[in-house]
Amino acid sequence: MLEDKSEDILDTIQIKDNINLLNKYMKKLNKREKEIIIKRYGLNNEKDLTQKEIADSLGISRSYVSRIEKRALTKILREFIKSKNTL
Repeated sequence: MLEDKSEDILDTIQIKDNINLLNKYMKKLNKREKEIIIKRYGLNNEKDLTQKEIADSLGISRSYVSRIEKRALTKILREFIKSKNTL
């Protein structure tokens, strides 16, 4: 019996496409927004941190980290919607 790996290949391609899109959308963020999103979600092989841990490392309040994170995610969502509307 042979194993069918076609689904694995499709999943891999989809993941790579999603990573490419995310990288494209991340370019719309300012330096602090990008830093917080990377740390919060463990991107670029970093450990994912809590808002409190990020706040402590940046010397800002947890609520400010929350606001910046929300603003950054909103920017990414807007870019995603824009790209879907152009297809």
